[in-house]
Amino acid sequence: MKTLNQMLIAEATEYDFKSEPELKKPKSWLKTVSAYANGIGGSIYFGVSNDGHVLGLADVQSKAEEISELIKTRIEPATTFLLEPLTIEDKDILRLEIKSGQSTPYYYSGDGNKLAYIRLGNESAPAPSHILNELILKGSNQSFDVLESKYAFRDYSFTLFEATYKQKTRNSVESPRDYVSFGLLCENGQLTFAGALMADQCPVYQSRVFCTRWNGLSKGSIFIDAIDDEEYNGNIIVR
Repeated sequence: MKTLNQMLIAEATEYDFKSEPELKKPKSWLKTVSAYANGIGGSIYFGVSNDGHVLGLADVQSKAEEISELIKTRIEPATTFLLEPLTIEDKDILRLEIKSGQSTPYYYSGDGNKLAYIRLGNESAPAPSHILNELILKGSNQSFDVLESKYAFRDYSFTLFEATYKQKTRNSVESPRDYVSFGLLCENGQLTFAGALMADQCPVYQSRVFCTRWNGLSKGSIFIDAIDDEEYNGNIIVR
Protein backbone atom coordinates (compact mmCIF):
# COMPACT_ATOMS: atom_id res chain seq x y z
CA MET A 1 0.00 0.00 0.00
CA LYS A 2 1.16 3.51 -0.76
CA THR A 3 1.21 6.42 1.64
CA LEU A 4 -1.07 9.41 1.38
CA ASN A 5 1.82 11.54 0.14
CA GLN A 6 -0.33 13.44 -2.32
CA MET A 7 -2.08 15.18 0.56
CA LEU A 8 -0.56 14.61 4.01
CA ILE A 9 2.35 12.75 5.55
CA ALA A 10 1.40 12.41 9.23
CA GLU A 11 -1.23 13.06 11.87
CA ALA A 12 -0.82 16.54 13.33
CA THR A 13 -2.75 19.28 15.10
CA GLU A 14 -5.13 19.94 12.19
CA TYR A 15 -5.25 16.42 10.72
CA ASP A 16 -6.35 13.06 12.06
CA PHE A 17 -6.52 9.64 10.37
CA LYS A 18 -9.06 6.89 11.06
CA SER A 19 -9.11 3.54 9.30
CA GLU A 20 -12.87 3.21 9.97
CA PRO A 21 -15.59 5.47 11.44
CA GLU A 22 -16.22 2.88 14.19
CA LEU A 23 -19.89 3.74 14.08
CA LYS A 24 -20.72 1.64 17.15
CA LYS A 25 -17.94 3.29 19.19
CA PRO A 26 -17.67 6.76 17.62
CA LYS A 27 -16.17 8.53 20.64
CA SER A 28 -12.68 7.91 19.24
CA TRP A 29 -13.30 10.48 16.50
CA LEU A 30 -16.23 12.51 17.86
CA LYS A 31 -13.99 13.86 20.62
CA THR A 32 -11.76 15.18 17.82
CA VAL A 33 -14.79 16.86 16.26
CA SER A 34 -15.36 18.59 19.61
CA ALA A 35 -11.68 19.56 19.83
CA TYR A 36 -11.57 21.03 16.32
CA ALA A 37 -14.79 23.00 16.84
CA ASN A 38 -13.40 24.38 20.11
CA GLY A 39 -10.09 25.29 18.48
CA ILE A 40 -8.86 26.30 15.03
CA GLY A 41 -10.70 23.61 13.09
CA GLY A 42 -9.26 20.59 11.29
CA SER A 43 -9.95 17.50 9.20
CA ILE A 44 -10.43 13.79 9.89
CA TYR A 45 -9.63 11.37 7.07
CA PHE A 46 -11.61 8.13 7.24
CA GLY A 47 -10.14 5.19 5.37
CA VAL A 48 -6.54 6.07 6.22
CA SER A 49 -4.38 4.24 8.76
CA ASN A 50 -2.53 6.05 11.55
CA ASP A 51 0.72 5.86 9.58
CA GLY A 52 -0.85 7.44 6.48
CA HIS A 53 -1.61 4.37 4.36
CA VAL A 54 -4.72 4.58 2.21
CA LEU A 55 -6.99 1.67 3.13
CA GLY A 56 -10.22 2.84 1.56
CA LEU A 57 -13.82 2.49 2.73
CA ALA A 58 -16.66 0.27 1.59
CA ASP A 59 -20.09 1.81 1.03
CA VAL A 60 -18.93 5.41 1.40
CA GLN A 61 -22.45 6.80 0.99
CA SER A 62 -23.96 4.99 4.00
CA LYS A 63 -20.93 5.76 6.16
CA ALA A 64 -21.20 9.44 5.25
CA GLU A 65 -24.86 9.47 6.29
CA GLU A 66 -24.12 7.77 9.61
CA ILE A 67 -21.19 10.08 10.35
CA SER A 68 -23.43 13.11 9.73
CA GLU A 69 -26.14 11.74 11.98
CA LEU A 70 -23.70 10.99 14.81
CA ILE A 71 -22.30 14.53 14.69
CA LYS A 72 -25.81 15.98 14.80
CA THR A 73 -26.86 13.84 17.77
CA ARG A 74 -23.63 13.64 19.81
CA ILE A 75 -22.06 17.12 19.44
CA GLU A 76 -23.68 19.99 21.37
CA PRO A 77 -24.34 22.66 20.21
CA ALA A 78 -24.53 21.92 16.49
CA THR A 79 -21.28 22.61 14.69
CA THR A 80 -20.45 23.38 11.06
CA PHE A 81 -18.77 20.62 9.06
CA LEU A 82 -18.05 19.53 5.51
CA LEU A 83 -18.07 15.85 4.54
CA GLU A 84 -16.30 15.18 1.25
CA PRO A 85 -15.74 11.85 -0.61
CA LEU A 86 -12.29 11.51 -2.17
CA THR A 87 -10.68 8.90 -4.38
CA ILE A 88 -7.01 8.33 -3.64
CA GLU A 89 -5.00 5.56 -5.32
CA ASP A 90 -8.29 4.16 -6.69
CA LYS A 91 -9.71 3.84 -3.17
CA ASP A 92 -12.60 5.77 -1.69
CA ILE A 93 -12.10 7.72 1.53
CA LEU A 94 -14.00 10.46 3.38
CA ARG A 95 -12.66 13.80 4.53
CA LEU A 96 -14.53 15.37 7.43
CA GLU A 97 -13.65 19.04 7.79
CA ILE A 98 -14.69 20.75 11.04
CA LYS A 99 -14.86 24.53 11.17
CA SER A 100 -13.73 26.53 14.18
CA GLY A 101 -16.94 27.43 16.03
CA GLN A 102 -18.12 30.60 17.73
CA SER A 103 -20.66 29.01 20.12
CA THR A 104 -18.06 27.35 22.32
CA PRO A 105 -17.72 25.11 24.18
CA TYR A 106 -18.70 22.23 21.92
CA TYR A 107 -19.34 19.05 23.89
CA TYR A 108 -19.22 15.37 23.03
CA SER A 109 -22.31 13.82 24.59
CA GLY A 110 -22.49 10.05 24.89
CA ASP A 111 -21.80 7.03 27.10
CA GLY A 112 -23.30 8.94 30.02
CA ASN A 113 -20.70 11.72 29.67
CA LYS A 114 -20.70 15.27 28.40
CA LEU A 115 -17.17 16.58 27.84
CA ALA A 116 -15.55 19.39 25.87
CA TYR A 117 -12.27 18.51 24.16
CA ILE A 118 -9.31 20.52 22.92
CA ARG A 119 -6.50 19.64 20.54
CA LEU A 120 -3.04 19.08 22.05
CA GLY A 121 -0.58 18.33 19.28
CA ASN A 122 -1.97 15.31 17.44
CA GLU A 123 -4.28 14.24 20.28
CA SER A 124 -7.69 15.31 21.56
CA ALA A 125 -7.91 15.71 25.33
CA PRO A 126 -10.63 16.86 27.77
CA ALA A 127 -10.48 20.60 28.29
CA PRO A 128 -9.11 21.48 31.76
CA SER A 129 -11.26 23.80 33.88
CA HIS A 130 -9.38 27.02 33.07
CA ILE A 131 -9.60 26.44 29.31
CA LEU A 132 -13.26 25.41 29.63
CA ASN A 133 -13.91 28.75 31.33
CA GLU A 134 -12.21 30.55 28.42
CA LEU A 135 -14.35 28.64 25.94
CA ILE A 136 -17.51 29.59 27.86
CA LEU A 137 -16.49 33.26 27.79
CA LYS A 138 -15.71 33.06 24.08
CA GLY A 139 -19.09 31.48 23.40
CA SER A 140 -20.86 34.31 25.24
CA ASN A 141 -18.77 36.89 23.34
CA GLN A 142 -16.93 37.93 26.50
CA SER A 143 -13.37 37.92 27.73
CA PHE A 144 -11.96 37.70 31.24
CA ASP A 145 -10.90 41.37 31.38
CA VAL A 146 -14.48 42.69 30.96
CA LEU A 147 -15.97 40.52 33.69
CA GLU A 148 -17.15 42.17 36.91
CA SER A 149 -14.66 41.81 39.77
CA LYS A 150 -15.32 41.93 43.52
CA TYR A 151 -13.46 45.25 43.82
CA ALA A 152 -15.42 48.51 44.20
CA PHE A 153 -14.31 51.60 42.27
CA ARG A 154 -14.65 53.79 45.36
CA ASP A 155 -11.97 51.84 47.23
CA TYR A 156 -9.16 52.45 44.75
CA SER A 157 -7.30 55.35 43.17
CA PHE A 158 -6.27 55.77 39.53
CA THR A 159 -3.73 58.60 39.71
CA LEU A 160 -1.19 56.89 37.48
CA PHE A 161 -3.79 55.82 34.93
CA GLU A 162 -5.28 59.31 34.67
CA ALA A 163 -1.85 60.97 34.40
CA THR A 164 -0.76 58.51 31.70
CA TYR A 165 -4.02 58.97 29.81
CA LYS A 166 -3.59 62.74 29.79
CA GLN A 167 0.04 62.47 28.70
CA LYS A 168 -0.79 60.18 25.80
CA THR A 169 -4.06 61.75 24.59
CA ARG A 170 -3.95 65.33 25.98
CA ASN A 171 -7.43 64.68 27.38
CA SER A 172 -8.52 64.33 30.99
CA VAL A 173 -10.66 61.66 32.63
CA GLU A 174 -13.66 63.70 33.70
CA SER A 175 -15.94 61.27 35.57
CA PRO A 176 -16.62 57.62 36.41
CA ARG A 177 -18.63 57.45 33.18
CA ASP A 178 -15.32 57.61 31.32
CA TYR A 179 -14.17 54.49 33.16
CA VAL A 180 -17.37 52.76 32.09
CA SER A 181 -16.73 53.69 28.45
CA PHE A 182 -13.16 52.40 28.74
CA GLY A 183 -14.47 49.03 29.93
CA LEU A 184 -12.81 49.45 33.33
CA LEU A 185 -15.97 49.96 35.40
CA CYS A 186 -19.38 48.31 35.53
CA GLU A 187 -22.59 50.31 35.83
CA ASN A 188 -23.02 49.14 39.45
CA GLY A 189 -19.71 50.66 40.58
CA GLN A 190 -17.66 47.46 40.54
CA LEU A 191 -14.39 47.38 38.64
CA THR A 192 -13.91 44.99 35.77
CA PHE A 193 -10.77 42.88 35.99
CA ALA A 194 -9.17 45.23 33.44
CA GLY A 195 -10.02 48.14 35.76
CA ALA A 196 -8.51 46.31 38.73
CA LEU A 197 -5.27 45.89 36.78
CA MET A 198 -5.18 49.66 36.14
CA ALA A 199 -5.71 50.68 39.79
CA ASP A 200 -2.76 52.19 41.66
CA GLN A 201 -3.06 49.50 44.32
CA CYS A 202 -3.80 46.65 41.80
CA PRO A 203 -5.67 44.23 44.08
CA VAL A 204 -5.30 41.28 41.68
CA TYR A 205 -2.16 40.00 43.34
CA GLN A 206 -1.71 36.85 41.27
CA SER A 207 -2.38 38.48 37.91
CA ARG A 208 -0.22 37.69 34.90
CA VAL A 209 -0.41 39.44 31.54
CA PHE A 210 1.47 37.91 28.60
CA CYS A 211 2.45 40.16 25.69
CA THR A 212 4.07 39.04 22.45
CA ARG A 213 5.43 41.13 19.58
CA TRP A 214 4.95 39.30 16.30
CA ASN A 215 6.89 39.51 13.07
CA GLY A 216 4.33 40.76 10.54
CA LEU A 217 0.63 41.49 10.82
CA SER A 218 -0.69 38.08 11.86
CA LYS A 219 0.13 35.68 14.68
CA GLY A 220 2.20 32.67 13.69
CA SER A 221 4.45 30.20 15.46
CA ILE A 222 5.76 31.33 18.84
CA PHE A 223 9.09 29.71 17.95
CA ILE A 224 9.50 31.30 14.51
CA ASP A 225 7.43 34.47 14.22
CA ALA A 226 7.63 35.95 17.74
CA ILE A 227 10.19 38.77 17.97
CA ASP A 228 10.00 39.02 21.75
CA ASP A 229 7.58 38.53 24.63
CA GLU A 230 7.13 39.63 28.23
CA GLU A 231 5.12 38.63 31.29
CA TYR A 232 3.78 41.34 33.62
CA ASN A 233 2.44 41.19 37.16
CA GLY A 234 0.49 43.77 39.13
CA ASN A 235 -0.42 47.24 37.81
CA ILE A 236 0.19 47.13 34.07
CA ILE A 237 0.58 50.93 33.72
CA VAL A 238 3.93 50.95 35.54
CA ARG A 239 5.32 48.46 33.03
